[in-house]
Amino acid sequence: MQLNKHKILLKMQEMNIKTQKDLAELLGISKSQLSNMFSEGYDPIRTNVNKLATVLNLPVIELLLDNNELLVDPPFDRYAYKLDRFTNVSNIKPKRNFTVLETFAGAGGLALGLELAGLKSIGAIELDKYAARTLRENRPEWNVIEGDIEEIAENLVEYIGVDEFDVLSGGYPCQSFSYAGQREGFADTRGTLFYPYSRILKEFCPKVFIAENVRGLVNHDQGKTLEVMLKVFQNAGYTVYWNVLNSWNYNVAQKRERIVIIGIRDDLIKKQTEPFSFPEAQEYKPVLKDILKDVPDSVGIEYSENKRKVMNLVPPGGCWIDLPESIAKEYMGASWFSGGGKRGMARRLSWNEPSLTLTTSPSQKQTERCHPDETRPFKIREYARIQSFPDNWKFAGGVGAIYKQIGNAVPVSMAEYIGKSVVKYLNQFTDLK
Repeated sequence: MQLNKHKILLKMQEMNIKTQKDLAELLGISKSQLSNMFSEGYDPIRTNVNKLATVLNLPVIELLLDNNELLVDPPFDRYAYKLDRFTNVSNIKPKRNFTVLETFAGAGGLALGLELAGLKSIGAIELDKYAARTLRENRPEWNVIEGDIEEIAENLVEYIGVDEFDVLSGGYPCQSFSYAGQREGFADTRGTLFYPYSRILKEFCPKVFIAENVRGLVNHDQGKTLEVMLKVFQNAGYTVYWNVLNSWNYNVAQKRERIVIIGIRDDLIKKQTEPFSFPEAQEYKPVLKDILKDVPDSVGIEYSENKRKVMNLVPPGGCWIDLPESIAKEYMGASWFSGGGKRGMARRLSWNEPSLTLTTSPSQKQTERCHPDETRPFKIREYARIQSFPDNWKFAGGVGAIYKQIGNAVPVSMAEYIGKSVVKYLNQFTDLK
């Protein structure tokens, strides 16, 4: 037998015992004695172990690993959860009102898409004051909850007025976790914005959850970040699927790849007659000339005079490689010597292609998005069109705040297709509450 160190560390976190030194002091032993207790050759049935159990308020047996737990866990394969099953959702409509709580709502790209899919919002949580204003101005009937999600999660029922809903959605930021032991779990996610999302999930147990994130999450921290998320979702009682979807496949004139994670509550998996599938790609692939016609005029940022002179030399569809070498070297600086493609630098888009992924600023050197004809970045309403926001969707704040809101958003049309795939799945359970 040996001590279950992972469980002890989790209990220490719960009791706010910060270090092994602090625990040793509570036990009245030295730190080296405590370290010895954690060693493989240590016989746990000793007086100090009884003291440890008393301090942690746990039975001795719960501090011990049984023989099965001594076996090494098989490697966790995140790709085993990648779902390559797709379905036509074009004509899907909800058979009843399915409710959704949106977290990290931003400017409302995901929330608006889910609304178009037929889901009814019961709340949209957002910290940024300008994004919250955007939501209120466009949907005054929505319950926009402005504030820190960690604090809101403490008393969520008071904000949303219900104790159950069908779908939890949101795009929490991609952040590294601090790992307490070999079996990473919920406690390891404290201090990240994934934590309140997963806390809401565990407390309210909606039928389905939707989580959207950057494609880089797949391999973030060598895949460990995604693996922890999948484990937490599984432990919360969900069967989890993920795939990387490209917005260009869903009526969006932009190549924007995002990981979409879908969780189905385990009890529904047992009752389902049709498994969940992601929305199939659409045949229609819009390009900029299809969606940037008659765009309402709007504000935007301008290039500096030096940058304008450089970008004037780049043809539609071109980038730094089309510049004279001396100008390219000066413009790119150290990036000229760093190797790699770098085709986003000094990039002018073409009418006959989709936009590259929009960022929170249209004129960052590494991710240039210059207008096909005019030597300028895309304006606010052009940015919004590329993200498939309707022209009547207003954005609050200054120019920089608006670019940030639009650049961070989930493309509305892609969100609608994701929402319809969830509605199609839920329709089979319309006899359930």
